[in-house]
Amino acid sequence: MRKSSIRRRATAFGTAGALVTATLIAGAVSAPAASATPADGHGHGHGHGRSWDREARGAAIAAARAARAGIDWEDCAADWNLPKPIQCGYVTVPMDYAKPYGKQIRLAVDRIGNTGTRSERQGALIYNPGGPGGSGLRFPARVTNKSAVWANTAKAYDFVGFDPRGVGHSAPISCVDPQEFVKAPKADPVPGSEADKRAQRKLAREYAEGCFERSGEMLPHMTTPNTARDLDVIRAALGERKLNYLGVSYGTYLGAVYGTLFPDHVRRMVVDSVVNPSRDKIWYQANLDQDVAFEGRWKDWQDWVAANDAAYHLGDTRAEVQDQWLKLRATAAKEPLGGVVGPAELISFFQSAPYYDSAWAPTAEIFSKYVAGDTQALVDAAAPDLSDTAGNASAENGNAVYTAVECTDAKWPANWRTWDRDNTRLHRDHPFMTWANAWMNLPCATWPVKQQTPLNVKTGKGLPPVLIVQSERDAATPYEGAVELHQRFRGSRLITERDAGSHGVTGLVNPCVNDRVDTYLLTGRTDARDVTCAPHATPRP
Repeated sequence: MRKSSIRRRATAFGTAGALVTATLIAGAVSAPAASATPADGHGHGHGHGRSWDREARGAAIAAARAARAGIDWEDCAADWNLPKPIQCGYVTVPMDYAKPYGKQIRLAVDRIGNTGTRSERQGALIYNPGGPGGSGLRFPARVTNKSAVWANTAKAYDFVGFDPRGVGHSAPISCVDPQEFVKAPKADPVPGSEADKRAQRKLAREYAEGCFERSGEMLPHMTTPNTARDLDVIRAALGERKLNYLGVSYGTYLGAVYGTLFPDHVRRMVVDSVVNPSRDKIWYQANLDQDVAFEGRWKDWQDWVAANDAAYHLGDTRAEVQDQWLKLRATAAKEPLGGVVGPAELISFFQSAPYYDSAWAPTAEIFSKYVAGDTQALVDAAAPDLSDTAGNASAENGNAVYTAVECTDAKWPANWRTWDRDNTRLHRDHPFMTWANAWMNLPCATWPVKQQTPLNVKTGKGLPPVLIVQSERDAATPYEGAVELHQRFRGSRLITERDAGSHGVTGLVNPCVNDRVDTYLLTGRTDARDVTCAPHATPRP
């Protein structure tokens, strides 16, 4: 799940996309008349399996149309901030696949050609960074930035990114005024009383209502299966017979749903940091599982800070580092730092460390400065920048899409007692993230459009071997998710990065992983059995 409710000024963390967060996503039926997903996910079984047939037919119609139209590539608009020679264009898709001739929306796509020869070219590689709500448009910049990790793959493939439906330049949705959305300080996520809980419940209900008021027409269609159908239309518009795909975080769920709906359209698929695709997990339980994993990775970071006490002076044991954190949290709860940074803003800032190893040192350094008496560095890092209206609009949009997809994809408990019981219990041993995550997802309890039933992710006829990459201690997408998808996709291969927990493994330097991803994308070959790799290099202070 995306954890931060505001995008930091320094969103430069990590491999998993521009959101200072990670991700998840879910499967769903999206026709208004649709009922539960049929047991086999293919339009048989009780009730309205026909809705899946209608949507499958709509997707085929839209793909055929897109194949004829192609994409008019041109230089990207200046304010998209994408360097030449990256080119941009649009692909048109139905808002509702059950009505392929009804209202259409345009999806923004971009690409950079393969760097090798014509004979080396193997087609387009399409990328999704997660979220839900993340933009993939930065993906071709891995070529212009000369990313060494991706140099071999770039010889063979055009790198293609896109804004999923509702995101960025693709019929963007909104739930609240962006400047209001980023305003700080927000209430302390950890409730001190029943009144605190009532206040948070009111905010969540108002947020859900705001989504409907501002974006009601799109909400019923903001689902993972629809985004998977969009992906197939983009494939067709590119002139590709089959899809080559790289998905990180929520992008793995998008890949899993695509592979289930269009198994014989897949050529190569790499999924990295895997959302558990089990229907029982999407999405309520997945978020609870995340809280447990975040606590574990938070402790890993504290152990590292303690081991580097000579650099940070925050204590030479995990317990001492945790004491400094609790002291900081209590100070900010009593009086927000700089008038704007309370516990909610602190969690938003500090959560990047459990997400990404690349944030370990910068986060520790700012924390260290604070303890040494420099409060301003922390205020600058954790407070919203109200002058960054474009960044704030983007953060609000990302959160709106995250909420819309997770809430529409699946059924959530409508009974507050369930939420209260589960989060109160979890918070006792996993306090770092639990309540903050609960409030972020609570709009799903009063969601104003029909909630769908997730697709049953499974192997269909023609699905090739899928490559799954996962670190053992990932906080945002716990390891069990990779194991679950591995079991569901027959012939898949799992690469485990041992004793590591950075979210988004394929962008890190680890030859054991990088070489296998290259080999798979370039030749289609996987190892004869699953592989365990030693961890990538630990960050240095």
